Amino acid sequence: MPNLVNAPDRVNDFVIKFANVNGTGSASANSLIMKAVFRMGVPVTGKNYFPSNIQGLPTWYEIRVTRDGYSARAGRVDIMVAMNAETYSKDVREVASGGYLLYDATWPRSTLLQRGDITVIGVPLAQLVNENFDGVRNRILLKNIAYAGVLAALLDIDLEAINGLMSESYGKKPKLLESNTRALRLGYDYAKEHLQCPLPLRVERMDKTRGHIMIDGNTAAGLGCVYAGATIGAWYPITPSTSLMDAFKGFCERYRVDPATGEHNFAVIQAEDELAAIGMVLGASWNGARAFTPTSGPGISLMNEFLGLAYYAEVPCVIFDVQRVGPSTGMPTRTQQGDIMLCAYASHGDTRHVLLFPANPEECFYMAVKAFDLAERLQTPVFVLSDLDIGMNDWMCKDLKWDDAYRPDRGKMLSAEELASLDKFYRYVDRDDDAIPYRTLPGVSPKGAYFTRGSGHNQYGAYTEDSAEYQFVLDRLKRKFSTAARYVPKPEILGKGDSKIGIVSVGSCDGAVREAIDVLARQKIAVDYMRIKAFPFGHDVESFLSLHATIFVVEQNRDAQLRSLLTLETAVDKSKLKSILSYSGFPMSCEPIVDGIRATLPDAPRLTAITGKHAR
Repeated sequence: MPNLVNAPDRVNDFVIKFANVNGTGSASANSLIMKAVFRMGVPVTGKNYFPSNIQGLPTWYEIRVTRDGYSARAGRVDIMVAMNAETYSKDVREVASGGYLLYDATWPRSTLLQRGDITVIGVPLAQLVNENFDGVRNRILLKNIAYAGVLAALLDIDLEAINGLMSESYGKKPKLLESNTRALRLGYDYAKEHLQCPLPLRVERMDKTRGHIMIDGNTAAGLGCVYAGATIGAWYPITPSTSLMDAFKGFCERYRVDPATGEHNFAVIQAEDELAAIGMVLGASWNGARAFTPTSGPGISLMNEFLGLAYYAEVPCVIFDVQRVGPSTGMPTRTQQGDIMLCAYASHGDTRHVLLFPANPEECFYMAVKAFDLAERLQTPVFVLSDLDIGMNDWMCKDLKWDDAYRPDRGKMLSAEELASLDKFYRYVDRDDDAIPYRTLPGVSPKGAYFTRGSGHNQYGAYTEDSAEYQFVLDRLKRKFSTAARYVPKPEILGKGDSKIGIVSVGSCDGAVREAIDVLARQKIAVDYMRIKAFPFGHDVESFLSLHATIFVVEQNRDAQLRSLLTLETAVDKSKLKSILSYSGFPMSCEPIVDGIRATLPDAPRLTAITGKHAR
């Protein structure tokens, strides 16, 4: 029995971090703990920090048990499950004072684990599984389940909840279920017999997860594409977006197969590169299909030429950019918001593109549908800017709802009957004074035929090098982008509106900002908050910016890209904008936001460990 460092009771408010070796099957065990806590009615989030190789390098998984329902990374570790000898020294340093470290005591590690302010708990996990199971690979896998059993005892996690999850996963494989159940019990019984259970950090049942699910953003976006009516997906595999297409394909195989003939009513195409992928999407969209491609920053770079064609020829398409760390290859398995400017002005020449910024997997689902409607309504590319944190990590979200009365907004698409009533069809004429022309689909009527041009063209669709005719079309495209501000989602604004301090942010920063607002409120500091959901910016964005004397722009990149976009595209005085930046590759926590704001206030000492260097 280890000597416990004196620590106060913390119920449903702590962080577990697992330090493993990539490729050892630890993800399943770690997920079991997270999902079991969720089934006990306690809000929880999971963050996976994994290497970009297949096997052998260190990997970490972080579970935040949060009775208050926070979704951001906590910025601390209360319990470290240290299963990778190569990272012991790093892992032990990361544990908060008063915390706990669990390790495999089959082999002595005392010299690496000495810290007087934490409790070190040794369990002979390898010995337990070696004495009870055969096969090297089998023992490696079941050791993970054994430490899940130890944690269940230490943290008072309902063992039946874990057993239920394993039955759902392995119910059709009795031998696998039996061995996993036995390994879980081995760890649980050892802890009960030899350790103080439960610890002061523990889980108690709540009722805060009713009406919620655990889902990642790529799965939610893939499902949203199906509900939006997308039938064509073309892509080149790239982390962290590949699982979005995997999800779309899986949902289509369930819901897009003709029950009578067995024919697939969808097409998923793996292209030779990202440029080919977006070309396939444009061809499908031009023919009337709803088509999309998922990618990440390097893919957007390659797609630029065709994105300019889509903008200028006015071909609708949807691009999901699951952002990762750049530049170049960067760190493919770390998160960032580094593609904001790249996507806003993608391609050479004068272009502006519609951007949507989901903050969580729930919004990935709904914004997927919105993206297709906007693309066809506006006849232009639409980007959905998610990121690795949203796309690949497990989030607790409200149950996804669907309105069966929904019908896709196909925009200004002329039928054969409507074409017959026209004297002449001209593709790029603005008949309604909203800068959005009418379009036709191939094969509907010979009267609707036109030449789709990426070269200079006039409003009648004819080739031109006449400066006035070229400018006329380009000016209409600019007005169309202004029209788009009426259709895109409005920002979400929180606060009473009477504070001089405002926060502006996008996407996955939202959880950290909301938690920071709560921390600041407890310190009697009131702030207003605007989460931008889309670009172009509308009147609500301009109004919020004008009403606040100091505005902190919170984002996850080095060069303050959102701040730059606000400066370029609004009338805001840029001296009012202060950046709070996080670009380590890890999901943002609330600490740099709290410290960045407090550092600007007179006589307000910083209360956290993050220095003022985050605010500039």
